[in-house]
Formats: sequence, structure tokens, C-alpha cells
Amino acid sequence: MRYVVAVAETRNFTRAAERCSVVQSSLSHRIAPLERELGVRLFARSSRRVEPTSAGEAFVAAARECLAAADRAVADASAAAGVVRGRLAVGVIVTAAAVDVPEVLQRYHARHPEVRVMLRSGRSDELTAAIRDGDLDIAFLGLPEGERPSGVESVALDHDEHVLAVPAGHRLAGASRVTLREIAGETFVDFVAGTPARAQSDQAFAAAGLARDVAYEAGVVELITRLVGRGLGIALLPSAFIRPLAAGDPGLALVPVVDGPHRVEHLAWSRFNPSPATRAMLDVLGVRPRE
Repeated sequence: MRYVVAVAETRNFTRAAERCSVVQSSLSHRIAPLERELGVRLFARSSRRVEPTSAGEAFVAAARECLAAADRAVADASAAAGVVRGRLAVGVIVTAAAVDVPEVLQRYHARHPEVRVMLRSGRSDELTAAIRDGDLDIAFLGLPEGERPSGVESVALDHDEHVLAVPAGHRLAGASRVTLREIAGETFVDFVAGTPARAQSDQAFAAAGLARDVAYEAGVVELITRLVGRGLGIALLPSAFIRPLAAGDPGLALVPVVDGPHRVEHLAWSRFNPSPATRAMLDVLGVRPRE
């Protein structure tokens, strides 16, 4: 089952063999008898492409569940013996600032070296859905003030407010503070519409009864700051994240916003029977899950 899942995910027998730490011929020779036993082809093959058939997709979906259950059984047995093993899948938003994620992972590894940690970045809504679907164990999120992650357990880590990022030569670069009304007529650079990161600013302008022009959308904050630095627009960004970056960038200036957006960073995890590896991470972070 591990071999079949690896081929389905990599779409390549060679890369699948590398992932499973076996030679390609061994992997192929194990899959072929399985197909004969099942009486169906799991993969459509050509000299250049490998894709799961409809039967293969059905098999892979069930195989993932079986493998996850097997991994959980090993992890639970190890935990009962006082050793945490298994896998921990961690999601992180790109603007996480409430905790030093690499430092947390370093402490976690020092305590539980037998756990394999897998890291994934993404939007808060995507990471929350991945926890609900069982693809992630735990995630660091950022949401507009007043919103909470849906369908998962969570705890608030920090509250933050946005600041205005402008080019160093902008007319507002030396201002002590601004209001949303004062900047509503400017051209904005922001995150992609419909994402939680974008909603933080959209909701603040809507609450103030103001409209604005977002001319540039980007999925990564580095591109947003580069566009601002080139004078293409201004941006509202979480202060705890952007201040360290702006300190080393002479092309950016930050201005406090009196009535600007606020966000809350959350730690979220599955509410359905967290794994020993997940509970160990919560312990490292000083969070006590509800029983």
C-alpha cells in the first residue's frame, strides 16, 4: 500500500522508489502482483506518464486510511511505553509571528527525536480544512479579530494590529499616524481576495464605510513588500511580522493606523483524538487540550 500511494503521489516509479528507499525494480515487482490479485490495473503507464486509474484512485484513498491507522497504532503503542514516535504534520501561515516556529520545532525535536515532522505553508482557511480532513495535525493560523477556526480545537496565541507600509519617499512616510479615511484614496497592494489575510483589511474598510482600490494581489508577503517598495501601492500588514522585515529595508516606511485592521494568531489542532505526537507538540507550547 505504501508503494502504491507513493507512485500515485509522485506520478513516477523512480521517485516513488526513492521515497520508499527501495530500488525501482523491487517496487514495480510488488505492485504488479497486487494488480493481478485485485484483477484491476491501478496505474495507466506510458514511457513518460504514470497516472492512477479510477480503480487506482479508489484503492489509494482507502490505502491512505489504512496506513494512517497503522501509523497511529504504532505511535499509540510507543506512547504507552513512554516514547513518542510517528509523524507530525504542521501547517504554518507565511506571516506567523506569535511564536518562533523554527525554535519551537527545535525544542520539539530535542524532546522527541523519533517523530518525523512535516511542514506545510498555506492560507489559514486551507490549513484549517486540512486539519479537519486529517491531512494536518496542528497549524499556526491568523484570522480577523472576532473569528475563530471552524471545526477544530484552537487557542489564541497573540493579538496584533496592522500598520501601513509605504515606500520611503511616500508623502505619508513621516506621519506619526493615519486613519483609514486618510488612506482610502490610495492604490493598495494586498493578499488575494477571499483569503483570511485579505479579509482582515477588507472588513476594517467595510466597517468604516469606505471603499478602496486594490490594484495588485499577491499570495506571498515578500512580493507585496517589493511592490510597495517600487512605489506601486501601499499595504496594510500585521505589525509583529512586518516590523522586523522593514527594519532591514530602507525602501519601506511603516506608519501606525488608528482604526486599522486587527488579527488574532491561533494554534489549531484536530478535535478528534489528537495523536501522541500532536499532544507532545501542545505540551512543548504549554497548551493543555481539553479531555
